[in-house]
Amino acid sequence: MKYANAVNQTRKQLLFLVFVLSMFCLTIILCGRAMNRNHFRMTQPLDAGHIPPDPADMQIRWEGGEMQVDAMAMEVMEDGSRIMLEVHPETPGDYVLDVTDRSGETLYYDELHVGPMGFTYSSETGNFTGDTAVFGGITLFFIGMAVLHIWHFFRLKGPLMYTYDAIFACGIGLFCTVTGLNMLNLFIRRLTFMEFFWMRDVYEALSLAGSTFVILTSPLILLFSVLMIISNIALLRHESFRIQNVLGLGISLILILSELFGAWLIISVSDMADTRQEMQIIFVVQSVYFTIFTYLECILMGAVICGIRAARHVPAPDKDYILILGCWFKKDGTLPPLLRGRVDKAVEFWKKQFEQTGKKAVLIPTGGQGKSESMAEAEAMTRYLTGTGFDAEYILKEDQARNTYQNMEYSYKLIREREPDVDVDEKKILFVTTNYHVFRSGVWAGLAGVPAEGLGSPTKWWFWPNAFMRECVGLFVNRIRLEILWLGILVAVFAGLAMMVR
Repeated sequence: MKYANAVNQTRKQLLFLVFVLSMFCLTIILCGRAMNRNHFRMTQPLDAGHIPPDPADMQIRWEGGEMQVDAMAMEVMEDGSRIMLEVHPETPGDYVLDVTDRSGETLYYDELHVGPMGFTYSSETGNFTGDTAVFGGITLFFIGMAVLHIWHFFRLKGPLMYTYDAIFACGIGLFCTVTGLNMLNLFIRRLTFMEFFWMRDVYEALSLAGSTFVILTSPLILLFSVLMIISNIALLRHESFRIQNVLGLGISLILILSELFGAWLIISVSDMADTRQEMQIIFVVQSVYFTIFTYLECILMGAVICGIRAARHVPAPDKDYILILGCWFKKDGTLPPLLRGRVDKAVEFWKKQFEQTGKKAVLIPTGGQGKSESMAEAEAMTRYLTGTGFDAEYILKEDQARNTYQNMEYSYKLIREREPDVDVDEKKILFVTTNYHVFRSGVWAGLAGVPAEGLGSPTKWWFWPNAFMRECVGLFVNRIRLEILWLGILVAVFAGLAMMVR
């Protein structure tokens, strides 16, 4: 119960801070909109080689409602000239603006849409009243989200580090960091070169935030894929061919092909469109593809980082119970290297804790009997322990569990039965499993309500990556409906932004 409350408490704290950040950014946006009232400023560069006219010779004509021209000027710079125009629409409706020189040549053309509250939107540039404040608020939101989620990731310690929240905090933190820095760069460019950088460019950058993330992280993904392929080839050389033994190879090839397809989509797809409508369709397809790819990439990167963090974690020597998670063993009852490594790691921790603190923990070998097994996994581990001279007084066998969830649930039940008058939530519990399995086992422990930390035993370098990929796939499948829901929401948001660009 206390574990579940702790998880909910940290989640509520993060959501509260995200709400505060959102309200702060929204306040900036609304204040910026209020300060601009219904004044609308436009800046337009002249075509290269165009001789800038005398401002006195410039004329502005418009069709639509009533409008005041507050300012109109021509600025000559080293790299060209630009027209600056500030207008004040007084009635809502559609306006057509045409700024010409003395000869009647059009210098600037725009179509404005003015709302009831004086909100003005340019169909040519995408600029609108208070757009700079909106852009600044969006930039601040992404940077703030990056800070909050990275902070949240590192504060999830102990049993709390084995949660889906940790994966999402890591993945979202990475995405928001890249996107926030990119938005900050664009915001500075927007302030400095407003005439060359319109809000339509901002919509495009936001809708293709996924493509930016994919491009910037592609070296890491390609390196990860190559290392996965190398480890998978080594795995196949040591073990027989099985579907589960080529999972890492398949995922690596999918990642590489996805990167190549994304690069082709960015470089070549613009040549496929002949009309504006076709271009918009293709742009939406780009946005949807990169949104899906980025989401899955963030989940993968988050899971890998969380898995490495969990495998390297060394718990404090203060444990009351040490669960040893079982797995397949030999027909004669002896332990294979994988299972023996788990038991030896648990005994090693037990001895170190006793030497440092004098505290003697209780070992709980956990695992039932499979169809092809001669005895329960817990029994095989118990025999190994007593055979090495470990005191049976400190062994509590759990021989009914069929999976990792039951390993945790049934072992916790034994602890309650052993100490019925003690609040078991206060007991310090450790589970020991192979390094690649630590994080997912911790997730199952959390789902079973067991506040336990994990300790990983080493395995062969060529076995670790492929086995961990199986764990990642398992984590994703466990929440497939929720993942699809989140992915659908993100696709709808970024596809909507893409439709505003072309």
